[in-house]
Amino acid sequence: MRAMILETPRQPLRLAELPIPKPNSEQVLIRVHACGVCRTDLHIVDGELTHPKLPLVLGHQIVGTVEAMGEGVDNFNVGQRVGIPWLGYTCGDRCCYCLSGRENLCDYAEFTGYNLNGGYAEYTVADYRFCFPLDPSYADLQAAPLLCAGLIGYRAYRMTGDAQKLGFYGFGSAAHILIQLARYQKRQVFAFTRSGDVEGQQFARQLGATWAGGSDVSPPEPLDAAIIFASVGKLVPAALRAVTKGGIVVCAGIHMSDIPSFPYDILWQERVLRSVANLTRKDGEEFLTLAPKVPIRTEVNAFPLTQANEALDALRSGKIAGSAVLVVD
Repeated sequence: MRAMILETPRQPLRLAELPIPKPNSEQVLIRVHACGVCRTDLHIVDGELTHPKLPLVLGHQIVGTVEAMGEGVDNFNVGQRVGIPWLGYTCGDRCCYCLSGRENLCDYAEFTGYNLNGGYAEYTVADYRFCFPLDPSYADLQAAPLLCAGLIGYRAYRMTGDAQKLGFYGFGSAAHILIQLARYQKRQVFAFTRSGDVEGQQFARQLGATWAGGSDVSPPEPLDAAIIFASVGKLVPAALRAVTKGGIVVCAGIHMSDIPSFPYDILWQERVLRSVANLTRKDGEEFLTLAPKVPIRTEVNAFPLTQANEALDALRSGKIAGSAVLVVD
């Protein structure tokens, strides 16, 4: 099979011919149709996430069909379409996090496209317990961004409670999905982009943002909560200044540049600063049930599998409106 592999951080991916993997007793073999390109993939390629399996097939927003199954698989059928997310394995009962319903923090977790080979390839294998059936209303390309931008974004969104005025810092793949959910729930979204990104701000307004502007300016009114999707540490003090008393700031990324020091008074008055890590299968089940009801529609920029490096470069430079997705068929 063809695969785009990372051999060394900070080097381009290489097109390679690899054997088609064989599923073990609890895995399914997936024929990949589409795979979303995520900022986490950039963090791996750029060496900011420092412990990937090498060589590595990236990709954790995978849409494909089941080609074969291990003998222990009991809830999928050959030919069924499934989605594979970032969380690829947890211990289930060996650590305190799994035992307390927090499998996203599992001490023994493994992640698709990081510890486990992912979807920048024609085939992959995955633990069936961490695969999701997909609603037939979504085409392959449109479903792929839901599996990380959607799922991790949804977990971050839930952390804001019942906030009615939400700030989204970084209006990329996750934000363009979550604004649709926020509008469905009658909440207001204030979108922050890179300074001068007129196209990004217009994109946010088209999706229903109440206001859109650069991340270097203050919103026109105080926010109840903010989600920082961009991996830029200096946005943390900015978001804290933007939220009202008792407001919540959620850092939604797996990696962020250093957060500069800030005065205590912008955290005081019971403001909350927290991070989000990974996802749980419950998050996935809830969001993938909710998405077609909204309905959430993803804006997709498609690239052939062999242009994975170009897709990563476009994402790095901020040239993607919505989501980048590799077409593997």
